[in-house]
Amino acid sequence: MDEPLTPEGIMDSWKNLSAQAAQDTHQRFGQRLLGIPGTWIGLPYSRQHRLRDGSMLSDINGISHPLREWNYWWQAHYLDAIIDDGLRYLGDGQREQAKRELRRANELLRGIRFRNFGVYPNYFFDDMAWLALASQRLVSFSRQLEGRSAPQAKQAILTLRKQLAGAIDDVLDGGMYWSRKRDFKNAPANAPAALFFARNGERELSRGLLSWLRLKLFNTERGLYVDGLRLIATGRKVEEAVYTYNQGPVLGALLELGTDEDLEHASILIHASQRFLTDSSGALAMNGGGDGNLFAGILSRYLALAANDIRLDDSTRAVASKMIVDTARSIVDQEPRRLSAAVQRWMIFNSAGACSEGASTE
Repeated sequence: MDEPLTPEGIMDSWKNLSAQAAQDTHQRFGQRLLGIPGTWIGLPYSRQHRLRDGSMLSDINGISHPLREWNYWWQAHYLDAIIDDGLRYLGDGQREQAKRELRRANELLRGIRFRNFGVYPNYFFDDMAWLALASQRLVSFSRQLEGRSAPQAKQAILTLRKQLAGAIDDVLDGGMYWSRKRDFKNAPANAPAALFFARNGERELSRGLLSWLRLKLFNTERGLYVDGLRLIATGRKVEEAVYTYNQGPVLGALLELGTDEDLEHASILIHASQRFLTDSSGALAMNGGGDGNLFAGILSRYLALAANDIRLDDSTRAVASKMIVDTARSIVDQEPRRLSAAVQRWMIFNSAGACSEGASTE
């Protein structure tokens, strides 16, 4: 009979699965953008790949090509996951592997800019908030590894910060627009922007967005944030849908600002997520589809921060950790065929390892 895994063995198991998911993602989805040296990009669909039974599965959507479909925010989370990998290598003392991932991260950021017609700004402010967050982490990773900033990531932060700040006004009593159409203010844009501004040292701006979210989109009965507030001809309409990923960056911003009230609200959010956003096995609900493939992974990233945050009580941290690990167990046998699903799987395994060892997912 096999010996039961020790906590260290469980941690190593998740780390190994994360490393395998990273390699799989790069091999099946990653390539130079149009063959241009010094670039990297994630294809939307996997290339032909071999299933566990040895058979080959072709892409039913035809040839996957980086110019055929553009999912800016998928690339931002791909960048985040590469940085996770680099930080894991750095924490393990594997500096050469960490340098490889730093190089890949810089190449991906360059590929994103090239593919986005040579600029960082995009039509959707939530997309830009996610790339701004990943760029912040890239600067931090570069400083930790090489003692210097990543110049293009710093430029991305400056450019995107201006875009995000310009999307905030007093219509609907504050908050940030979702897109340049400027008719919808929602959690997908305001939550990651609040976290970005908090990490950028702009606490007042972050607090304003969090306060708007709490006032306009927080469902007190469930303890969760609904989707958004839309301008319509007769006034305004609340979009009541609740998505896993919207809770994640709110949680991250609350932990970043870190007052007693913030931490209390973070605890409410974590327990509500367990109550309403998990299935009977304890795993986070999987939305599926293109964008939806990322939702549970995003929440897992920020639950891992909570699981390691000693300012939260032990029971809350345990709940956060259990949600991640139960979710990771539910996807071990997945074989993702879209970049979003592959990155999500990788993020969840990394988060499971992180909440086991206290590794950095900031």
